[in-house]
Amino acid sequence: MSKVSSNWLLIGGVLVLALGPLLMLQGTEFGSTDGSFTTAIEADHPNYKPWFEPVIKDSGPEVQAFLFAAQAGIGAGVVGYILGLYKGRSERHERDEH
Repeated sequence: MSKVSSNWLLIGGVLVLALGPLLMLQGTEFGSTDGSFTTAIEADHPNYKPWFEPVIKDSGPEVQAFLFAAQAGIGAGVVGYILGLYKGRSERHERDEH
């Protein structure tokens, strides 16, 4: 199996793992820490007004959970890529010195 096809296979697997539960659990209510923090803030400070409005309004908790997970996955991918890039560079540098 070529490197390109295995990369696409991994990307497809990640998408199935990310979207599968979201599609299978439609209609299920997901909780979030943001919601509990909002409730606690409103209880302590009833006159509190948020600084920003949501980018995607009227999105359900499922969409919010998916966007949060996608953001975490993209961030982990970027960090992993950078770590792998620097690891490869240092190994190549050590090999060239010897």
